[in-house]
This record gives sequence, C-alpha cells and structure tokens, in this order.
Amino acid sequence: MEQRLSKAHSTRRKIGKADYQAEGVLYLPPEARFNYLLNLAEGQNIAKAINDAMKAIEADNEDLKDVLPRNYAALANSTLAELLKVIASVPMDIEGDAFGRIYEYFLGEFAMAEGQKGGEFFTPSSIVKLIVEVIEPFHGRIYDPACGSGGMFVQSAHFVENHRKNPNAELSIYGQEKTTETVRLCKMNLAVHGLSSERVQRGSFQRRG
Repeated sequence: MEQRLSKAHSTRRKIGKADYQAEGVLYLPPEARFNYLLNLAEGQNIAKAINDAMKAIEADNEDLKDVLPRNYAALANSTLAELLKVIASVPMDIEGDAFGRIYEYFLGEFAMAEGQKGGEFFTPSSIVKLIVEVIEPFHGRIYDPACGSGGMFVQSAHFVENHRKNPNAELSIYGQEKTTETVRLCKMNLAVHGLSSERVQRGSFQRRG
C-alpha cells in the first residue's frame, strides 16, 4: 500500500495517516507494522513489542481506542516468533481482500464456537450477502441492532464498492451488540475493511410491547 501511495503522489512529501484514510485503509504506524515485528532481533521481548504495537495502532485510529488486545505476554516468546513466521509464509500476491476474508473466517469460527453458548448465533456470510443484495444499500444509514462482528456492514460496503462508489462516502454505519468482546470484534473487523465504527456501541435490542 505504501508503495502504491508513493507512486500516486508525485511530490516529495512523506506519505502519512491522511493518505491511508483517504484510501479507506487502516493506518499502521511504523512500529506496528508486520515487517517491523517479524524482523525483531533474536532475544527481544516480542510480547512487549506486539503490545506496544496495539497501543500505537489505537493512538492513530480513534475508533479502536481500548479495543485491541494487549495480553500477548501470556504467550511464550518462541510461540509468538513462530506465529509471525507462519503468517509471513502466506503469499502476499493473493488476489482480492484475502486477509479480510481470512479474518472473517476466523470471526465466524469463533462466533459459532463461543457465541451459541450464551444464546448468541452467528449468521453465515452467504446469508448476510443475500440480505444485502435484496435491500440494495446504495446510500444512506445502515442500522443493525444485533450487529455481531459487523458482517452486515462489511457486505454492504462490498456492495457499494461493486457499484464503483466509496462506502465511507455513501454509508453511515450504526450498530449495537450486547457483549463487550463482540463489540470489539466488530470494531476490529470494520477497521480492517477501512470502515468507521464510531457509531457501534454496546447495548441490547429489547422488544417492547
């Protein structure tokens, strides 16, 4: 992304946060980028470096304040080093939003494994996509009173993109979810897809009647 932005700007100015946001991309400060973490010298405290990376990401992305995990010290340095190497083995030239799809897959697996224990249910992305195709959210507000990990918002953004428009310019996202951890997952999911989660909050939809 940085190389593409550099080519797009003919001036000598440094590519910064605003340039990433203009492209609808989550901005990562240098010390929070994957290559920085992957190339840490042997023996360095990887858990601390990742925790610091989470803090740096939150500092530069207001929607993620107090959202990202910072408990990597619970894992052994060797485990984290091996995990970084495994992630590095994933080809970088995969077409489309590969990492977004991987993230959505794990969100789905997590939701099905954990959510149903508390009476919560995960709606498969194929069903969410069908709903979006039916409602055709070309423009306006999207409200989901039980938004889960934000699949409806992401699919709506894809719908707008497929019609050659900018989701952040066309859509206003509103959502709520009853559990704090799920709200955090939703905010992370939206951030990965370059979408604002400012109006996603913890709450419960109660029927009155």
